[in-house]
Amino acid sequence: MSDSDHEARRKIEDALANLPWTQREMFRLHAADRYSYAEIAWLLRTNVRTVERQMARAIYKLAKQMEGRPLSWWERWF
Repeated sequence: MSDSDHEARRKIEDALANLPWTQREMFRLHAADRYSYAEIAWLLRTNVRTVERQMARAIYKLAKQMEGRPLSWWERWF
């Protein structure tokens, strides 16, 4: 692995670590484990609409951080 690969991996790990637990877990279940939103909702005892909202927030936060822009204090909590 090159230095740029290590840097990219560290950047992704840092961005994921900045997510609230629920968003991080939902993102992991969907991206890594390939669960559907309905399966995630069942596993976490919530509804599909909540999963959709939390995933949208997680993707927004991850994209912002990957662009090198820090999250505002209030963005960390929504």
